[in-house]
Amino acid sequence: MSVKDLFRGKFGKKSKDAPVNAEKNSTADHLPEHGPIDEQGREVLLSVKNVDITFGKGDKAVKAVKNATFDIYKGETFSLVGESGSGKTTIGRAVIRVNPCSAGEIDYKGVRISGKIPHSLDREVIRNVQMVFQDPAASLNERATVDYIVSEGLYNFHLFKDEADRVHKVESIIDAVGLLPEHLTRYPHEFSGGQRQRIGLARAMVMDPEFVVADEPISALDVSIRAQVLNLLKKFQQEKGITYLFIAHDLSIVRFISDRIGVIYKGNIVEIAEAEELFNFPMHPYTHSLISAIPIPDPSLEKHKVLYTYDPSVHDYSEDKPEMVNIGHDHYVYGNKKEIEEYKALREKGEPIKTIKVVKSGKDARKAPAAEEEYPVSNEPILDSPIHDTGSVWYSVLCFFLPILGLILFPIFKAKRYIRNYKACKKGTIIGWSVIGAIILLFGIVLLSTLI
Repeated sequence: MSVKDLFRGKFGKKSKDAPVNAEKNSTADHLPEHGPIDEQGREVLLSVKNVDITFGKGDKAVKAVKNATFDIYKGETFSLVGESGSGKTTIGRAVIRVNPCSAGEIDYKGVRISGKIPHSLDREVIRNVQMVFQDPAASLNERATVDYIVSEGLYNFHLFKDEADRVHKVESIIDAVGLLPEHLTRYPHEFSGGQRQRIGLARAMVMDPEFVVADEPISALDVSIRAQVLNLLKKFQQEKGITYLFIAHDLSIVRFISDRIGVIYKGNIVEIAEAEELFNFPMHPYTHSLISAIPIPDPSLEKHKVLYTYDPSVHDYSEDKPEMVNIGHDHYVYGNKKEIEEYKALREKGEPIKTIKVVKSGKDARKAPAAEEEYPVSNEPILDSPIHDTGSVWYSVLCFFLPILGLILFPIFKAKRYIRNYKACKKGTIIGWSVIGAIILLFGIVLLSTLI
């Protein structure tokens, strides 16, 4: 059987350039030990094929995901990135059979798991496919102890020999995620956000899953805690061979944890490639815009960075319909024939695409006036003031009682660009001289009245 026969491309056409999906077994009651092998010798664990997901009916129907197609191979981390509302979580929830597919299908190890499936297969899918949710507070039962939350899957699937074995498994996984045995008797509201996410991670990992959908598991956490949770995910992957569908919108994180990345825009998968390939050669304009939005650690450079904005109107799909095509180097891009030819020619040059541009001044600034209008650089001297320019009220108090000193201080502060201190001294000095002037005037009036 040819590759064309194994995969039906986007928009219902067979495409030799589309990702390869092996033939499925749609009548199986149980999952096979291994998934199908593609032409490059990789085991296909999960296949999303031409999936549409629609919410609502009739005129109120909203198509959240449109014709999504991609494969995830065993042992890899496949990241799905895009802005909020693009359909990332919708696909993740469809994989765990929460969101139904209105068209297309999802295969796990070559067996269809979307739609109506046998009860025995449904239980195997629940057992082998787990999810770590974005909001650790909302995904945990506030009335249950940590011990019960982590043990619930073990109870449902009878994954322990006796009570001692259950306790051992729960304590082992709690220790693995960095919590203590005494935490098992507590409730979720007694923990911080990072600790709650560890509980959610323990609940998923205690089932020994083969595949985990990680739905933005670090977006609600502090930066230091993010690194710890990512290290935990990587540790479980190395020890247990777990495969991840990692859903995120922060590309700076995704780059360093992903084997391959899929970019989604308003329900359409627009680009799929290996992590470094995608960052070095972002072909689709939307991918380019996402990468250009990654913050630069240097504030002076970030202030002058030009943000590339994606405009969907640049595509003309009225006659030449788009499809997902392999442009080489296992790099898939969504576009019509004209765009695909341009992408292929650009990729064949082999020159990395510069995605971040910093406009400083002079000629460069004149070349990109729109960027400077969008990101104006203020000339207010207060923005360049030293760190000790606090504008403390004590400067005002000092200059109020010693206004002559104030006359000396506030010009000095102004010359040195201590703008807040200058304003505080000026305020105190003006009030001080005003009070002195009022006292002198009052004394003069009293003296004049006595003479008369």
